Amino acid sequence: MTTPEYLALKNGSDVRGVATEGAEPVNLTEEAVEQIAKAFCVWLISHTGKTEVCVAVGYDSRLSSPALCQAAVKGITSTGHNAVVTGLSTTPSMFMLLKDKGLQATMPCHGSIMITASHLPSNRNGMKFFSQAGGLESKDVQELLEWAAGYHFAEPNKIGRVYSCDYLDVYAASLVEKVRVETGEDFPLAGKKIVVDAGNGVGGFFADKVLALLGADTTGSQFLEPDGNFPNHIPNPENKQAMQSVCEAVKAAQADFGVIFDTDVDRAGAVDKDGTEINRNRLIALISAVLLEERPGTIVTDSVTSTGLRNFIESRGGKHHRFKRGYKNVINECIRLNDRGEYSPLAIETSGHAALQENYFLDDGAYLITRLLIALAKAAKEGKSLTDLIADLETPLEAMEVRLKFANGCDSKALGNHILKDFERYASAQSYIAVEEENYEGCRVNYDREHGDGWALLRMSLHEPILPVNLESNSPLGVLTMAKDLYYFLRDYTCLDVTPLRTAIEEERARHIENLRLRYAENPLLFAFLFV
Repeated sequence: MTTPEYLALKNGSDVRGVATEGAEPVNLTEEAVEQIAKAFCVWLISHTGKTEVCVAVGYDSRLSSPALCQAAVKGITSTGHNAVVTGLSTTPSMFMLLKDKGLQATMPCHGSIMITASHLPSNRNGMKFFSQAGGLESKDVQELLEWAAGYHFAEPNKIGRVYSCDYLDVYAASLVEKVRVETGEDFPLAGKKIVVDAGNGVGGFFADKVLALLGADTTGSQFLEPDGNFPNHIPNPENKQAMQSVCEAVKAAQADFGVIFDTDVDRAGAVDKDGTEINRNRLIALISAVLLEERPGTIVTDSVTSTGLRNFIESRGGKHHRFKRGYKNVINECIRLNDRGEYSPLAIETSGHAALQENYFLDDGAYLITRLLIALAKAAKEGKSLTDLIADLETPLEAMEVRLKFANGCDSKALGNHILKDFERYASAQSYIAVEEENYEGCRVNYDREHGDGWALLRMSLHEPILPVNLESNSPLGVLTMAKDLYYFLRDYTCLDVTPLRTAIEEERARHIENLRLRYAENPLLFAFLFV
């Protein structure tokens, strides 16, 4: 493979590509993984000062994962270094083993590799990397891929050793112990029914190895068995089908709480006892309420969080720092705030990536849910529900998200920045629009009550030639009003395909007409007079 081919595998701070034969050509081959693993060993040597390192390798439930794990192990050992194979693992557990004093005393590891492509389709796979300091940054992965393509790896005088360690059980036990210590009870979830939906990813362990040991009844849990075909739904808390599935499972089981994980369990979503999803702003508000009750501080989120969330955080004595999209961005910003002396306990994205200061700023879906389980147990003692904590959260009446593609061959980055600057000038010139003063990504504006009663955000996608548009409104027809204003502004940029926005406007208008038709079903003449 050439250097450009290796660099094409870069996805932020991860490696991702097609790993299974099918409609798309395979570019994440076993040979590529072997080379990248060799490069990671060189990176570890350069950052630890060691001449010989040990690297742990684990993998998710994808069909291609075991073979790619073996390829990574081959790359590690063929250059004289040692490998620890952890088998089926979660991404967070692959970092936590580097912090496990017991394991480090008997089997010291200097870094780890997780074979996973997170929530992507089953034909994809990838690699995530950890050192004892945390996850590698984007620039580090760039370096790895360049080395994999062109570095001359020295021939060792010996082949490294391969060890095995089923660390997921150890990791699960640490979560159980966390809940027991915080609640003061061995079985704090006794009498509670909690449904887990793992989507046939790795998260199925949470039902038997965490919840059941804490006394919970997990009857009604689904798709716990690892299956790399993902036959039921994509393991992704942001996927509508996946969320609908777990919400229905909670209602069918008459459960007290529901949990859904992505494939490698670095993200999670939750479901209330009535089958209502606790996702995006509601999930951020819930964990924020728990943490701010313990100590006021700054909550760092991505850029698409709602105005209501900011009001909620401030009402709890906290500060809302709305930053950029990208889980590494919010984590690094949270670390920066703490380093300068501003207590910030949580970095969280609306996608479900959540990193707590108390947990090494590791985005860990299972740890997030564990923290919520502690709050659930404590609330139950007081005769309350967990979601009583967010009863006063303001939620928008309407919301819309569309993704507008740039034309092939154009300089999307330059054009996108040009559009954003033009939009800021346009918004500043309108009496009914106010540009958000504290803003770190794209252009976020607020529309007055008569022109949408909400906010809109235009920004550039982190990894794709796309201009995402997010809108939220507190009034009927508000999103439609703002979307039309944006459409009239954006339609003259020939480099940008605004068809999805026009389609969304038509669908929103049709939805409102249908709602009116149902409202006036008994008086069709009045409906015709009012609208047609």
